[in-house]
Amino acid sequence: MRESYHEQLDAISDELVQMTRLVGSAMNRATQSLLDADLQLAESVIVGDDAVDALTSELDEKCFQIAALQQPVATDLRIVMSGFRMASSLERMGDLAAHVAKQARLRYPKPAVPQELRATFAQMGALAEAIVSKTGSVIATKDLQLAADINRHDDDMDHLHRELFQIVLSPSWSHGVEEAIDVTLLSRYYERYADHAVTVARRVVHIVTGEPYAIIAVD
Repeated sequence: MRESYHEQLDAISDELVQMTRLVGSAMNRATQSLLDADLQLAESVIVGDDAVDALTSELDEKCFQIAALQQPVATDLRIVMSGFRMASSLERMGDLAAHVAKQARLRYPKPAVPQELRATFAQMGALAEAIVSKTGSVIATKDLQLAADINRHDDDMDHLHRELFQIVLSPSWSHGVEEAIDVTLLSRYYERYADHAVTVARRVVHIVTGEPYAIIAVD
């Protein structure tokens, strides 16, 4: 019975890692659909978000069952309670990838971002990929150094977000209001995606150390 209990706890981490792979693939494909004005790829991201939602519901149910039937304490309790919240953050990351894809679909067949900003959004996509990959590794290994790396990547994402915001507000902005709104929204989606990854990493730190942590307020 006890072996089954520990297998159930391990399954929480396994499913969370699976979620990082799903939302990582989603953001990677969403970025490509954005840069290439690829409608089919954008649609695949939007439809695929249902799989992330389903996995979140499944994981929530598992965490609830363990909490109700096994009455975990100490580290085990932190694993279960953090499982609920990490799943929620990862689900939101999937939603944000879908938002990027929806923006690409909305502007199709035109590109959703001006040509001169493609490189910046490609950077944001690459950062998002690195962040979510390390998030999965942090969940699997409980490596606190990797958790710190995610914070540094998040700082880089924040810098790119501020850079884009300044470009849009600059008097030299040569595009229209619609394009400015598109760039601002898309940049914000990537920035929030990274923030949710930081929140997941901080919850892992909490599981390992038991220390209180500050959660970034994101929606």
